Amino acid sequence: MNSDITLYNQNQEDGAREICEQLSTILYQLLPNAENKIWHRHPVWFLEGNPIVGYSKLKAGIQLMFWSGASFEEEGLKPGTGKFKDASKLYTSIDEINLEDLNRWIEKSKLIQWDYKNIYKRKGVLLRLK
Repeated sequence: MNSDITLYNQNQEDGAREICEQLSTILYQLLPNAENKIWHRHPVWFLEGNPIVGYSKLKAGIQLMFWSGASFEEEGLKPGTGKFKDASKLYTSIDEINLEDLNRWIEKSKLIQWDYKNIYKRKGVLLRLK
């Protein structure tokens, strides 16, 4: 496990810490070959340099975000409000984490990707990779 992500999780308050630790454990299991690190102050997993999933602490809870999640067409994910293709799930309790949903979303994140890695080179224009 990435020591920076472990430290991020440990620095959360009790309920949030449990959610973060559970999410990171699941993401490590489901994405064993993915690069993972703290990126923009949050844990993020990457495939071939492209961010696919991460989580962050919000006032309302822990937000699990899929960079290409709006293209997954999943009711359980709330699309972002901007011009990007992100979608997220907000957790306020560890009991809300559904392993079946996470498995499905992770599989879709491998198959459906928008090119966030090169968004700056393309001046904010997203192209679909997969």
